[in-house]
Amino acid sequence: MKPDVLVLVPLRPDQQAQLDATYTIHRLDQADDKAALLAAVRDKILAVVTNGGRGITRVEVENLPNLKIVSSSGVGYDAIDVDACSEHGVKVTNTPDVLTDDVADMAVALFLAVRREMIKGDAYVRDGSWVNKGAMPLTRSIRGKKVGIAGLGRIGKAIAARLEPMGVELAYNGRHEQSDVAYHYMGDIVAMAAWADVLIAAMPGGASTEGMISREVLEALGPEGSFINIARGSVVDEAALIDCLGTGSLGSAGLDVFLNEPKSDPAFNSLPNVVLHPHNASGTIETRGAMSQLVVDNLAAHFAGKPLLTPVN
Repeated sequence: MKPDVLVLVPLRPDQQAQLDATYTIHRLDQADDKAALLAAVRDKILAVVTNGGRGITRVEVENLPNLKIVSSSGVGYDAIDVDACSEHGVKVTNTPDVLTDDVADMAVALFLAVRREMIKGDAYVRDGSWVNKGAMPLTRSIRGKKVGIAGLGRIGKAIAARLEPMGVELAYNGRHEQSDVAYHYMGDIVAMAAWADVLIAAMPGGASTEGMISREVLEALGPEGSFINIARGSVVDEAALIDCLGTGSLGSAGLDVFLNEPKSDPAFNSLPNVVLHPHNASGTIETRGAMSQLVVDNLAAHFAGKPLLTPVN
């Protein structure tokens, strides 16, 4: 008999077809009566497919008594109750590495869009301002600027590697100094923000980083500074961010993530000095396909009794 798998979030079509062919699939994401579906299948479910945004809660884990693995699409797992999974003998996998390049590209894209005011430039052409007002106001150069990266993991390093040839000065903040990198380590994130022209958040989400980008950090970055976030909305004090952008105590921001996704704070919509993007840094056909395939491959390894490819716990 095929193992029973509960799908909280579907995979890309090709990989979802692989799941459908290999397992008995129960689509909670499509169920009109989710409670009824769970009641009917809870004892059968051996695996769950989800993603980093949806995750899985302790209550859900405890209501699936025979669950053995949660295979998640996404590098972040702060929405997955990993402690609950570990307590109940449930393995968790994620999809690191395969999304690193696209997320790093998005960080650089937001950096350029913010510093060179590309969204304003687009509007300047479209609304006739170029004809009626003449040349667009000058923006800020990239070369020679100081960039601080908060979180020098896989993605942080990929961002740094992209920025280094652009002639910026790089520093990083993290839990500890890394001996294998040449960038300047700054243990105090407020001091790094005061030093930097641009601060990029690339740390993981979760309780340990919640609110790390505080009002003090944003104000230290200052009225000429820019904040870029491709990490999690939770890492920044979002109310302080909105206030600092509105009052001019922070110059600008480029955001791919928000605190209450997908309902971003409507206050962002009226701020001309922020570029908004809908948590889609890894959102390319190629990368999402690779992420989905890694979910499938982790499930296959589990049911074959082989080592998991990318275990979390």
